[in-house]
Amino acid sequence: MKFTDIFIKRPVLSTVLSLFILVMGIAAFFYLPVSQFPPITSTSIVVTTSYPGASPELVKGFITTPLSAAIGSAEGLDYMTSVSTAGLSSINAYISLNYDPNSALTNVSAAVNSVLNQLPSGIALPTIKKLTGDTFPILFLGFSSQSMTPTQISTYLTNVVIPELNSVQGISQLQVWGGQNYAMRIWLDPVRMANLNITPADVQAALKTNNVLSAAGQLQGKYDLINIVPTTDLQSADQFNDLVLKRIDNRLIRIRDVGRAELGAQSYTTAAIYNGAPAVFLTVRVSPSANPLTVVDGVRAMLPTIQKSFPAGLNVNVTYDATLYVRAAISDVIKTIFEAIFIVVIVTFLFLGSFRAIIVPVIAIPLSMVGVFFLMYLLGFTINLLTLLALVLAVGLVVDDAIVVLENIYRLMEEGAGPFEAALAGARQIAAPVILMTLTLVAVYLPIGFVSGVTGSLFTEFAFTLAASVVISGIVALTLSPMLTSRIITPATLHQPLAQKIDHLFSNLQGRYQSALHTALNFRSTILILAGIILVSCYFLFTMTAKELAPQEDQGSLKVAGTAPVSASLNYLKQYGPQITKIFQGMKETSASYLLYGFPSSNIVLGGTILKPWDERDTTEMELKSTLQKQVNKIAGLQSQVFENPSLPGTPYGPPVNFVLLSTGSYEELYDFAQTIIQSARKSGFFLAATTTLQFNNPQLNVVIDRAKASALGIDMNTINSALATLFGGNYVNFFSQQGYSYQVIPQAELVEYTNSLKDINNIYLDTATGEQVPLGSVISINYSTTPSELDQFQQRNAATIVGVTAPGVTLSEALTYLSDTAEQVLPKGITYDFGGASRQYVKEGNTLMYAFLLAIIVIFLFLAGQFESFRDPLIIMITVPMSICGALIPLFLGVATLNIYTQIGLITLIGLITKHGILMVDFANKLQLEEGLNKREAIEKAAAIRLRPVLMTTAAMVFGVIPLVYASGAGAVGRNGIGIVIAFGMTIGTCFTLFMVPTLYMYINRVKQEVVKEEGSSPGLSS
Repeated sequence: MKFTDIFIKRPVLSTVLSLFILVMGIAAFFYLPVSQFPPITSTSIVVTTSYPGASPELVKGFITTPLSAAIGSAEGLDYMTSVSTAGLSSINAYISLNYDPNSALTNVSAAVNSVLNQLPSGIALPTIKKLTGDTFPILFLGFSSQSMTPTQISTYLTNVVIPELNSVQGISQLQVWGGQNYAMRIWLDPVRMANLNITPADVQAALKTNNVLSAAGQLQGKYDLINIVPTTDLQSADQFNDLVLKRIDNRLIRIRDVGRAELGAQSYTTAAIYNGAPAVFLTVRVSPSANPLTVVDGVRAMLPTIQKSFPAGLNVNVTYDATLYVRAAISDVIKTIFEAIFIVVIVTFLFLGSFRAIIVPVIAIPLSMVGVFFLMYLLGFTINLLTLLALVLAVGLVVDDAIVVLENIYRLMEEGAGPFEAALAGARQIAAPVILMTLTLVAVYLPIGFVSGVTGSLFTEFAFTLAASVVISGIVALTLSPMLTSRIITPATLHQPLAQKIDHLFSNLQGRYQSALHTALNFRSTILILAGIILVSCYFLFTMTAKELAPQEDQGSLKVAGTAPVSASLNYLKQYGPQITKIFQGMKETSASYLLYGFPSSNIVLGGTILKPWDERDTTEMELKSTLQKQVNKIAGLQSQVFENPSLPGTPYGPPVNFVLLSTGSYEELYDFAQTIIQSARKSGFFLAATTTLQFNNPQLNVVIDRAKASALGIDMNTINSALATLFGGNYVNFFSQQGYSYQVIPQAELVEYTNSLKDINNIYLDTATGEQVPLGSVISINYSTTPSELDQFQQRNAATIVGVTAPGVTLSEALTYLSDTAEQVLPKGITYDFGGASRQYVKEGNTLMYAFLLAIIVIFLFLAGQFESFRDPLIIMITVPMSICGALIPLFLGVATLNIYTQIGLITLIGLITKHGILMVDFANKLQLEEGLNKREAIEKAAAIRLRPVLMTTAAMVFGVIPLVYASGAGAVGRNGIGIVIAFGMTIGTCFTLFMVPTLYMYINRVKQEVVKEEGSSPGLSS
C-alpha cells in the first residue's frame, strides 16, 4: 500500500495531522463530565397507601391486591413486589432499565387512578414516588444539638434547609432520617373519658368542627379591599387543651379534662445515632443523569452559607459520602495509567536499546490516549471508572502498531537500506497487516454494542473507548511513525552498543526459535493433539470456575440490618442497637458509625460503619464483613445481616442473596418450605446468615364483636371502628398552622398506659341509641393470635423471600445454585421460585457477555475470511484464541479471581490481542510463498522467525502494561485485578502457544490461491 508514502515525503502534513488529533483531544477533555459509571437509568415506582389500624390481611386483600392488578399491566414494568403490613401497603414497581422514568410514572399513576374507587373509604390517598438512580443516598448530613430536640431539628430541616439545598442541580431527593416533623398530639385517657361520658367520637367531632381553616373572603369598599380573616383554627397546645368537647350539666368538658395536648412528633418509632450520640440525618439522592461528584461538591459548597442562619447550638457534619470512594477509585486508575505508561516505555527501550528509537512508538501513547477524548465527546461518553480502565489497557495496545511499523523499518535498515528507503518500503509492507490488526480489535468490541441490560450499558463505553484509541493508534502508526523513523533512526542508531547487544540477543533467540520450530513441525500431529486437549480443557475450566456478576469492591463502608420481632418498640431497638455501635467502635478500621432506629420499618435498626481510608488500613471490606457478621450474630435480640454497597449501579441495596418462593396457596405452607430450605442452607457452609421475610411472630389482638348485642344497643360497626382507630390508630384528623407551616393533628390514647396495656380496652365507652354510654367490653370479646408480620407478594403471587449473606469465598452463583437445587428437591407442585434484588440481576445478566464473546469470535472469523479471501487462514490465525483463553482461565480456576463481567471483558479483549500475532505470521508467510517461491514449511518457518521480535515486543508491552492492574489495591481494585490477571496470563500463555500452534496448523490447512493472484495481479492476504 503506497498511501503511506505521502506522509513520509511530506513530514509537515503528518505532523499537522497528529497535532490536530492532539489539540482536538485536549479541547474535548475539558467538556467531558466525570462520573463513577456510564449513565444508567434505573427506576422504581413506589406506591404507598396508609390504612391506619388495618391488619396485614385486610391491607393485602382490599388495597394491595387491586392496586397490584392494575399496576401489573403498566407499560415498561420489569417486575413488581409488594409488602402488606399493619396499616400500610407498599408496592414497588421495578421499571425496565433505561425506560423513560417520567413515562413510567405516568403509566403507574394512571393504573392507580383507575382503581381508586375500589379501595376502602377510610384510606389515605395512595402516594406515588419515582425513585431513579441508586436506591441508597450518596450523602448523609448529620445534624445534632444540645438544645434542640430531634423533632425540632427535623422540622427545621424540612422547612428551611431542604428548600435551600434543592437549588443544587442534580438532586433527586432530600429526605430526613431519624427525626419527625411536628404534630399536635392529643393524648387521651380512656378512664377519664369514661368518667366524664366522653367518647372517641366526641373528640373526633370537636377537632373537625372547631379547628377549621377559613377563607372568608374580602370586604369590598369603594376604593379598597380588606381581607376577612376569622380565627377559626387552633395554633397552639394551650388552645387545643381548651377546646370544648361537650357541655354536661352546665359544665364544659375540655380536652385538658380527658387528656392533654402537646406539640410533639408525628411518630415515635424512629431515631438516629452518630458516633454514639443522638442526631438527625439529611440524606441526598442524585438523579441518574446527574454527576454525583458535582452534586456533592455543590451541597458541600452550600453548607457554610446555610450554617450562618442555623439556630444557636445546631451543628452539622458530613456523616457519609459515597463519592469519596469514587474519587479515590478514579485517582487510583489515573495513577495506574501513568504507571502503565512508564512500564511500557521501559519495556520498549529494553527491546530496542535506543532512546531515539523508542520515541517513535512512545509518542503514539499521548496522541492516542488524548485524541480519544475527542471521539468520546462526539459519542457522548463520560470520564468514568470504565473508560479510564479502557485507557489503562490502551497503553499497551496503542504502542503495538507503532512497534510493528518501527520493527519492520528497523529490520530493513539492518539489511542495508537507507532510512528513507527503509521507511517507504517498510511502511508499504506492513500497512495492510496494521490496518487489519486495528480493524480486528475494533471488530472484537462491536458485539458489546448489542448487549442489553446493565452489562451492555456499562461496557459499551469501555469497549468503544478502547476501540477508538486503537483506531487513532493505527492512524498514527501509518502516518507519523514511518516519517519519524525515517528522520530519527540513522545508521548510527543501529550501531549503539546497547542496541547491538539487544540485536545480537534477538538474533540468537531467533535462531534458536527457528531451530525449535523446525523440530516441532516434525511432530505436527502431537502438537495438534495437544491443541485439542487444551481446547477441551477450556470447557472444564470454564464450568468449574467460580462465577458472579461483579466482584465486591472495597467501597469503604459496611451496613448491618438488625431485625427485631415485629411488635418491638423503639425502646426495644434502643436496648440492642448500642451493641452494634459498640462492635463498630471496637473495630480499629472504623472511622465513624451511625444507627437508624425504625428504618426502613419500625422493627429494624440499620447500622453503618465508615471505614478509614484505604491506605490507612490493611484489612479489606470483604474480610471485615465476615468478622462483623460473626459478631452481630451474637446479639440475641436481633437477627442481623451484614451487607455492603452494590458494586454495580441499578442494583437494589440489601443482602445479596434474594431467593423468592412463590405460591397461590397459603402463607403457612410457604413458611414451612422456606424454613426447610433455610435449615439446609445454614448447614451447607455457603452462608454466614440466612432468614426469611415471612415470620409468624406478629402478636394480634382479635376483637370479636357481638353484633346482636351491638345492634340491640344501637351501636353500629363504624362507631366501634372509629373509637378503636381514634385511640389506637394514630391517624391524623386534620391540620393546624404554626409560623406559616401546617402540621398534623393526631388524637391517640396515652402511649405508655394504653397502647402497651390493651387489656384496658374495656375502658372505652360508646354512645348507645338512647344516649346512654356502655363500655366496649360489653359488646366484644378478646382473644390473641400470632400472624405474619408482613404479607409479601412477588409478581402478584404470595411470596416468602429468603435473604442471606454468603460465607467467605462463596460466590453469589454458588449460593443461588445451592438454593435452586434444594428447592427443586423439596418444593411440591404449585410452589415455584424466582429471584429478586442483586440475585435477579445476576441471573438475568450473569452470562450476557459470554454471548458477546461467542459473537466476537464469529465476527472476527468472518472479517478475517473476507480480508484473506479464505476460510482456511482465519482458522489458522484463530487457533491461538482457545490457547490464550485456557491460559486466562487457569488463575480463575485456581481462585485468584472469579469469572465476572470484568474478567469476561478481559477474555473478549484477548480475542483481538492474540489474533494480531497470527495475522503477522500468516500474512507474511503467504507473501513469502508468492514472492520468493518458498514452500509452506519454508515460508512459515521464515515468517515466524522474522515476526518473532514484534510478537514478543507487543506481548511484553501489553503484559507489562497491565501489571499495575494485577497489583492494584485500594478503591475499586478488585475489578482491575481481575481484568489484569486475565490479560497477563492469557497473553503470556497464548503467545507461547502461538509460536508453535500457528505454524503447525498452517502446515496442515494453508493453501495459497496462486491462480487467483495471477489473474488479478494481487497477492492473497493483505500484503502489497
